[in-house]
Amino acid sequence: MSDRKTFVSFGEVMLRVTMPGYLRFRQALPGPTDMSFAGAEANVAAFLGLQGLPVEMVSALPENPISDACIANLNAAGVGARFVLRRKSGRLGIYFVEAGANQRPSNVIYDRDYSAIALTPPDAYDWEAIFKDCRWFHITGITPALSKNAAEAAELGVKMARDRGVTVSVDLNFRKKLWNWDDSYKPRELARKVMAKIIPHADIVIGNEEDADDMLNIKAGNSDAAGGKLETGKYPDVARQITEKYPNVSKVAFTLRESISASHNNWGAMLYNKKTDTPCFAPENKGVYTPYEIHNIVDRIGGGDSFSAGLIYALQDSELSKSDCDVVSFAVAASCLCHSIYGDFNFSTKDEILSLMKGSSSGRIVR
Repeated sequence: MSDRKTFVSFGEVMLRVTMPGYLRFRQALPGPTDMSFAGAEANVAAFLGLQGLPVEMVSALPENPISDACIANLNAAGVGARFVLRRKSGRLGIYFVEAGANQRPSNVIYDRDYSAIALTPPDAYDWEAIFKDCRWFHITGITPALSKNAAEAAELGVKMARDRGVTVSVDLNFRKKLWNWDDSYKPRELARKVMAKIIPHADIVIGNEEDADDMLNIKAGNSDAAGGKLETGKYPDVARQITEKYPNVSKVAFTLRESISASHNNWGAMLYNKKTDTPCFAPENKGVYTPYEIHNIVDRIGGGDSFSAGLIYALQDSELSKSDCDVVSFAVAASCLCHSIYGDFNFSTKDEILSLMKGSSSGRIVR
């Protein structure tokens, strides 16, 4: 295990089409829009690559020049694409974003049916080569939501990773709009059925205040994230229940988002360690959980992915990994900063994240 070094992320890379400013779809279209490449798993890979870690993306894209641009974008972030299949069948997935403000929420429209990764069977990927030098394998609940093929590929990937001693992290990431490839189940029922086959192979489970309920049927008291109310004291018990239900899971991380409005969120997280039966909350002020107050969100899409990426980075860092509290503090600071950056990728540096961890949050110009 010690000689393995590559971090691998498996999932769909998409084209993100964003309406300018805070315009609604009917205001902006037809007209100019902003385009970038994104995807939950790609967002994680990009952050790790930007920090200088060796990371590879596993995905499938169509054979066309737009996919060439997508791969070039990944490469620019330090992400390898040796295991990105180029397919004659299928298309590039797209999602459209209408940014919310104040009391109007953001809106996302998916256009991902029949994408290349959704049509690619699990045995098309060269899993032996993928895991030859793999140290860490990351997926989310979004990939298996795309299609039966993608679900089976995700399940095969985590199983092979675990069999080979690779650390596996799974971000639950429930997306109700996507879990529709089996009409015999409602979205939540299908998600629970599929994820019950994936989580048994995970070492680390990541989620938010709603995912544990939606995906695992485990609820955090009377929390109401949309109403700006979280019962944070219930989260250690939820994490404990997850580790009891899935004995292979050693750590559970929850982001704690209180949505005051689309422009104002309180943001924090908890990391639970099964071995010590101890939770760590971050950020803290004199030992008391005190979430970051983000009053002017630039772009919240990708915030959860940046937390996953920060968590993975900190868990492999020789200094940060010595303390669970440092790990979750780094991850939540990284994701807090991501809310100030337009687009899905988190371009924050390690020094900037460490500075926020240590209390530098005034936003004063660095000269």
